[in-house]
Amino acid sequence: MKKLLVSLAAVAALSTAAFAGGNTQTGCGLGTMVIKSPDSAIMYALQATTNGTSGNQTFGITSGTLGCKKAKFVMNERASEFVASNMDTLAKEISVGHGESLDTLAELLDVADKATFASALQANYNKIYSSESVEMSDVLDNISTTAM
Repeated sequence: MKKLLVSLAAVAALSTAAFAGGNTQTGCGLGTMVIKSPDSAIMYALQATTNGTSGNQTFGITSGTLGCKKAKFVMNERASEFVASNMDTLAKEISVGHGESLDTLAELLDVADKATFASALQANYNKIYSSESVEMSDVLDNISTTAM
């Protein structure tokens, strides 16, 4: 009986969230399509977990489906997924010109001179993060045109 009540509560929570407006904190993917407006940390976590499972967010990014905008330039699947998952951290580290996530991105892109890469990104920060609501695909395109 308890399992039934918990299941009904979960379905009710998911179905009410599915009819509300979307958010940009967890990126695109199946979770964002199903849970349109999470109103609690648990729902955000469920949305992000759903986006990251079964490769659905990666598929959406590379194909332009599941609410994802397809990047003009797809670096590689791992780099695209990494940028999608670390947008805020990368923005901070690019603005200062160094950091662990920035180093990881350089490795994923097979950049030989990481210091020059980081400097180029820092110098072009305003071009890469062109607005407060910039999407992952735009960040990837902007990195490809400014630093590579």
